[in-house]
Amino acid sequence: MIRFFLILFLTSVAALAAATPPHFDVDYRVAFLPGEGKAKVTIRITPDDAKVSRLVFEMPESRYTQIEGDGEIKRNKDRLRWEPPSKGGTLTYLYRIKKKRKSGAYDAYINSEWAVVRGDNLVPSARITATRGARSRASLHLELPEGWTHADTPWLPTHDHTGYTVVNTERALTRPTGWIIAGKIGTRRDVVEGMEIAVAAPAGLSIARMDLMAMLTATAPILLDAFGQLPEKILVVRAGEPMWRGGLSGPRSLWMHADRPLISENGSSTLMHEVVHVVTRIRGVEGDDWIAEGVAEYYGIEILRRAGLLSEARRDKAIAWMRRHGRKVTSLGHDQSSGKRTARAVALLADLDAEIRKQTHDQETLDPVIRDLMRDGRRVSTQDLREAAEKVLGHPSNALATPLLD
Repeated sequence: MIRFFLILFLTSVAALAAATPPHFDVDYRVAFLPGEGKAKVTIRITPDDAKVSRLVFEMPESRYTQIEGDGEIKRNKDRLRWEPPSKGGTLTYLYRIKKKRKSGAYDAYINSEWAVVRGDNLVPSARITATRGARSRASLHLELPEGWTHADTPWLPTHDHTGYTVVNTERALTRPTGWIIAGKIGTRRDVVEGMEIAVAAPAGLSIARMDLMAMLTATAPILLDAFGQLPEKILVVRAGEPMWRGGLSGPRSLWMHADRPLISENGSSTLMHEVVHVVTRIRGVEGDDWIAEGVAEYYGIEILRRAGLLSEARRDKAIAWMRRHGRKVTSLGHDQSSGKRTARAVALLADLDAEIRKQTHDQETLDPVIRDLMRDGRRVSTQDLREAAEKVLGHPSNALATPLLD
């Protein structure tokens, strides 16, 4: 009997070991250099039961300079290949933070008092060659210049509160993606439905922090009910000029210009639009960007209605506005959906929701269709949407049988 249980125990241990992928550790250190308009980034790779033999980054020479490190480094224009020593090593470079959009406004900026930047750019994506099946355990540490008081990221603090634990199970190399703000900043934070909400902006800037916090507090339970999950944290970053006057989501975080209203006159909401992006993480395949943008805009309105922040009549007026605004759109297929195309997508999703409600006698809504699309961060297509809707309806959707999707 003892031998039997010993064999069973050893078998279980072996099965657990086989199910646990090999790991390596990666530590990101970012030192802000406001006098130079740059950040010094250091990537340290430390093997555990997995090794990294090569990383190939896309690093435009105009933004990434003074690259040094252990092992072998080769650069060919905008591509950098790093082969760290087998025992691990570091790669260090300078990243130029200020970045202008075509409009002339900045979507990344640094001055003597604060910086707003995306971690996706501080550490660009990389193709990695490592032990088969390897995954990384990652941490982020921020070094602030004298006089800067705080920083915030989309990630939760490490146990010793000296940095942040970065989590991303979709990639072998976990990067500190999402929005980051640092400097003389003010932050309000709370925890709702197990999700930390942080609202951060340069100190002294009037951004209605508590109004924004109140809206997120009211809508978090509705978001959880609709989509079945919430991230561990949402960081809302705001600032004024010379930053871009819009909204843009990232992993567990979003940017929203200080002048953007929480709810617009037509009933839509930049804040809720980007929050829906953050929660669902739905992305369309090439030509089907309308799905992600339509879902974000539709639910940006619908979640406010369910939370009691828009009346039923006001919600109907908002959908009607979208229907009028996008009425001349003849095709939703496009790599980047915006404006009238997104408005037309909202009208289509409203029609699909109405079809589902009627077919199921108000027992179901569009929600399970969207939850079906929220799988493993994969990109979704019009066909995926049709199949998800058919699962709920029991037959192909009439609303989705439209020339708009041909």
